[in-house]
Amino acid sequence: MTKPKKNSIHRIGLPRVVIVGETVLNQLGSICREFDYNSALIVTGNRTYDIAGKQSEMILEDEGLNVFTTKVSEATRETVDSVKEKIIDSEADVVLGIGGGRNIDIAKLSSCETDRFFISVPTVASHDGIASSLASIKGTERPYTVEASSPIAVVMDSKIIQESPYRFTASGCGDMICKAVEVRDWRLAHRENNDYYGVYAGSLSLMSSQHVIENARIIRERTEEGIRTLLEALVSCGVAMSIAGSSRPTSGSAHLFSHALDQIAEAPALHGEQCGVGCIMMAKLHGLNWQGLREGLKTIGAPTTAEELGIPDKTIIKALRLAKSIRPNRYTILNKINLDEKLAIDLAESTGVI
Repeated sequence: MTKPKKNSIHRIGLPRVVIVGETVLNQLGSICREFDYNSALIVTGNRTYDIAGKQSEMILEDEGLNVFTTKVSEATRETVDSVKEKIIDSEADVVLGIGGGRNIDIAKLSSCETDRFFISVPTVASHDGIASSLASIKGTERPYTVEASSPIAVVMDSKIIQESPYRFTASGCGDMICKAVEVRDWRLAHRENNDYYGVYAGSLSLMSSQHVIENARIIRERTEEGIRTLLEALVSCGVAMSIAGSSRPTSGSAHLFSHALDQIAEAPALHGEQCGVGCIMMAKLHGLNWQGLREGLKTIGAPTTAEELGIPDKTIIKALRLAKSIRPNRYTILNKINLDEKLAIDLAESTGVI
């Protein structure tokens, strides 16, 4: 393991409270009182307000908090700035992100930039941002994640997530399974590019990926145990990122492929869906058991082909070739194996992606 520079300081921010289970929304009020908050701003969307936002309002008000709510529709820089104004105007002590990745990322970044605490309340389990310090916001200089703050609490109502559209759950599994490749990219960067590698953070991410694969069947059956398995894995990967001080334990070549699709596809699929398909191809480049990863994705019901993603074959090939340039400073298997058009086609065809 390459050691950090002498006298360097790395602050690890982790959630102080993580609650998973049925009807745990009811504990939001007591959590806010535990931290002595008097006012709260809820960031949610139209649909997620009906699912969990309105109930959360009532719970916090019953606890005596002043509660304000704002509904957002896009995770853009402009939206973040608008929410920051609402935080300041309402004098909120804490910001709650209630909903999917968009709502959580907006709440995460706006609370960080106004020096407020943040509570993550996911209503779907579509990716690992629910407990991390990183946010994905459009309109920034980078087409990927930016640094924010870790949530002080994560409240995951397994009943709400169990009843959400299964596609989001399968997407979260795709984001988890691809860690088997992303950690290999990180190790490769350490070995060949002298990048820092954190053994503990890498092991935590790998364990989470393996845990999801081993429990693929019960996740597909949408049992509470299966949903809890996925939620715990998602939180573990958020912790791994905080320990590492970056997204390296969870984001490598499969993520670069997904980011490339986001840039060029006419109608991109969900982030975790794209990462799952990407990890099949990147696993083959690494010489890993890509067939096993593909079978895990199939068991869960996640896409494994371009057709299932709803993305044309030619766009898959273009994304494979573009991926390396998305984040030039992030060394992955794509830096070692230069994919020209013929190699990209061969890779996608040999893995059954196209």
